[in-house]
Amino acid sequence: MVYQVASTLAVNGDRLTAMIRQLAQLGKLPNGGVQRLAFSPDDCHARSLVRRWMVEAGMTVTIDEAGNMIGRYAGRSQDAPPLVTGSHIDTVPNAGHYDGTYGVLAGIEAVKTLSEQGRRLDHPLEVIVFADEERTMVGCKAIAGRLLPDPELYRSRDGDSIQDCLERVGGDWDIIAHARRTPESIAAFVELHVEQGPVLAAEQKQIGVVTGIVGQRRYWITVEGQSSHAGTTPMPMRQDALVAASQIVLAINQVGNQPGDQVATVGRMDLHPNVPNSIPGRVEMSLDLRDLSSDRLDQLLTEIQQAIDKIAAETGTSISLAQRLDNEPAPANSHIQHAIAQVCEDLNLSYCHLPSRASHDAQEISRVTDMGMIFVPSAGGISHSESEYTSPEDCANGANVLLQTLIQLDQHYRSPKATRAVAHS
Repeated sequence: MVYQVASTLAVNGDRLTAMIRQLAQLGKLPNGGVQRLAFSPDDCHARSLVRRWMVEAGMTVTIDEAGNMIGRYAGRSQDAPPLVTGSHIDTVPNAGHYDGTYGVLAGIEAVKTLSEQGRRLDHPLEVIVFADEERTMVGCKAIAGRLLPDPELYRSRDGDSIQDCLERVGGDWDIIAHARRTPESIAAFVELHVEQGPVLAAEQKQIGVVTGIVGQRRYWITVEGQSSHAGTTPMPMRQDALVAASQIVLAINQVGNQPGDQVATVGRMDLHPNVPNSIPGRVEMSLDLRDLSSDRLDQLLTEIQQAIDKIAAETGTSISLAQRLDNEPAPANSHIQHAIAQVCEDLNLSYCHLPSRASHDAQEISRVTDMGMIFVPSAGGISHSESEYTSPEDCANGANVLLQTLIQLDQHYRSPKATRAVAHS
């Protein structure tokens, strides 16, 4: 597909910045951060404000059974499936102004730019506010048809049932399966997001073309040794679980530092009995593995298991792994990547290709349709913190890339044959 040169349409960066700042007032913390937990009063107020902005941009707004808020800007073709963008506006307990929120508001700004010019694409455009991305991802999982049937898994942080939570925002757990979308109902999905990492800033690139969202596997490692007196047990006669655990941490770090894009992390460790004058008899710790390749994840786990077996033999301990999470990688569609890169060249914006090592709504939506992601820099690589910051210039750049990418994809997906021929490539 040969893409046309980007049009002269450009978003209003000042208006986008003003929306970001205004939304940050809902759930504002004394430290300047934001706490807008899903389904909380602040989240509900934020949804009302975003709904108003959608309507002002020329969209009709609906709420699906999973509590997703969907703004729709009609296209020239009534029968064409929509091009979809969006993200989330709920936050972690101590968040910044940009994670998720930026992608939603930039999508609205892109639509408003088209509306002000009286322009419509062949495809309708949808901007989705996905419900509860930061905790259960109930909104995007419902659209992808990947919800688990147990409502207890989706309780809020405060212990409220998912039934009550969805009722507050217009959803309905009892018929939540109706929120599922089919591949024929979405032409493609493009999510704009702050990087939440340091790569773009370090490489001095203005845009990140995301190659895919990494698969994530999480394990719980248990090391069983023998607790005994720290003063009376000679060093050669110990079965110190913490010594074994420390060697495991180093082995995991060594595996993670091999050539490649993988990461491997031990983020939590619990010691028993955890007192100064006792040798640790048991250690429990987490293992988080991420990579774009399922085969590579299998290989990494094999190498870690081999190291663990050796450490167990050398330290006289027993070590076991139990899997807690398995999210498969979500490759970005090659045509969408190409369109994003071409738009960057047309707009004279520097860019690089990189994976997303964090989960996003796009990861679930990729199970339904072609998916792409656009990153903009996060200052210092900081996110999920009141210090999170992306400059107004970078925000405007990303919004313009999103707008132009949607325009380019409108050409590509104009033919139903093109839509299906490249699906999930």
